[in-house]
Amino acid sequence: MQQGGNVERRTILKAAGASLAVAGIGATATACGGGSGSGDGAVTIRYAWWGGEPRTIAIKKTIALFEKKFPKIKIKPEFTDYEAFWEKFQTQASGGNPPDVFQNAVGFLRKYDKRGVLLDLKSQADAGNLSLENFRNGVLANGQVDGKQIAVPVGANTMSLVIDLKAFEKAGVEAKFGWTWDEYFDALQTIQDKLKIAGDTGYFSIMYLYDLYLRQNGKAFFTDTDLGFTEDDLTQWWEDGYKRVRSGLVADPKKVEQVKPKSALSAGLAASEFTWDNFSIRYEGEGESDYGLAPIPTTDGKATGQYLGSLMLSAFSGTEHPKEVAQFIDFMVHDPEVGKIMGYDRGILATTEQYEAFTPADDNNKGVAAYEEQVAEAGVLGKITPHPSGADVIEAAFLRIGGEVAQGKTKPADAAKALFGEAKAAFAG
Repeated sequence: MQQGGNVERRTILKAAGASLAVAGIGATATACGGGSGSGDGAVTIRYAWWGGEPRTIAIKKTIALFEKKFPKIKIKPEFTDYEAFWEKFQTQASGGNPPDVFQNAVGFLRKYDKRGVLLDLKSQADAGNLSLENFRNGVLANGQVDGKQIAVPVGANTMSLVIDLKAFEKAGVEAKFGWTWDEYFDALQTIQDKLKIAGDTGYFSIMYLYDLYLRQNGKAFFTDTDLGFTEDDLTQWWEDGYKRVRSGLVADPKKVEQVKPKSALSAGLAASEFTWDNFSIRYEGEGESDYGLAPIPTTDGKATGQYLGSLMLSAFSGTEHPKEVAQFIDFMVHDPEVGKIMGYDRGILATTEQYEAFTPADDNNKGVAAYEEQVAEAGVLGKITPHPSGADVIEAAFLRIGGEVAQGKTKPADAAKALFGEAKAAFAG
C-alpha cells in the first residue's frame, strides 16, 4: 500500500474475524502432571481454552481428528467463558495441576515462565515431536522468551480501526493510509458536526493502542522489565482523551456502559473503534450499519507502530506426557484439516500449511486477511513489544483507570501516578 495518500475503497476492508481475548495463566507449578495413563497404554491429556460456542464446537472437531490419528492419546477438553476460565486455572495451577495444554498470549509469557509454569518446547522440537517451521511473518518469535520457546502461535492479528462505513460516507470523510492523528480527529469532528454522533468510542483506555502511539514516537509501553514511558507522557494522553469526551468527540462513557455487552460502535453511539482486527465480526452481528477495517492513524504519515499479536498454545512444565503434548500441539498448528475447521476464529492462521488450506468464503473473513496482508506489504510491521512479568495486571489497571478518567472521577495526572504505582507493585509481584 502506498504511504501518505488516499486509499482506494478496497483498502477500507469489510470487517470480520472472531473473538481473541488476551489473557493469562497463573500460579506456581509443581511436578504433578495434569494427564493420566491407562492400562492399555493410552494416555489422557487435558486441553483447556476459553471462548464462545462456535470456538468450542470447532475445537471439539479438531480433537476428534487428532484422536483418530493418535488413538493412544485421549484429549480431555476443559472450556468456559473468559473470566471463569482464568479463575479456575488460577486455582488449578496453584495446586500444581493445571491443564497439560492451554491457550496463552504474549502478555503472560514472562510472568508464568518466571513461576516455572511453562514448558520449553524446544526440547520436544529437537526430539522430532513438534515442528517449529513454516510460521508466517515471523510470528513464531511471539512465543519466545530468553531463548526458550514457551508458546506456539495458532493465529495472528494486529490492531486496527473499525469504522462505520455509512457514517464516514454520509459525513464525506475518508480514511487514508498514513493519515495523522490530527487528520483522524478532524475527520471525527466532521462526523460529529454533520451526524451528531461521537467520533470514537473511547480510544485512550486501550493499552495496546497507546503502545502503538508510543512506538510511533520512538518509545513503547513496556521495556523488558519496566514501563517505557513517563508519567508526563501518560498524563498528556489522558488529558487529551478527557477533553474529547467533554467535547463529545469521544462517546459518553455512561452511555457506553448502558449499551454493554453491545459495542458503542454497533449501537450507533460513535463512528469508529480501535480493536484487534479479528474481533471485528462482532460489529456485523450486533449493528445495523456496514463496518470496515481502516488504517491506524500515524504521527509521521508513515509508521503505524503495528505488529502481529497472536493467540498461542503453551504446555505445563510438569506434564507427565511431554511427548504426547508436543504431538498434540504440532497437530493443532500444522494439520491442514484443522486449519479448515478453525478458520480465522483465533486470528489469521499462523502456519503456511493451515493458511493455504483455508479459503475464506465470506467477504468478512476475506477482508481481515486482506487487511493483514496489505499492512505487511506496506512495510510498517515491527517486532512485538516486550511484555514483562506483571503485564496482565497493568493492562487491566490501564483499562480501569482510563475509564475513571473518561468518567471524570480521576484527574489525568492523578490517574497517571496511580497507574505507575500499580505497575511498580505488579512488577515486584
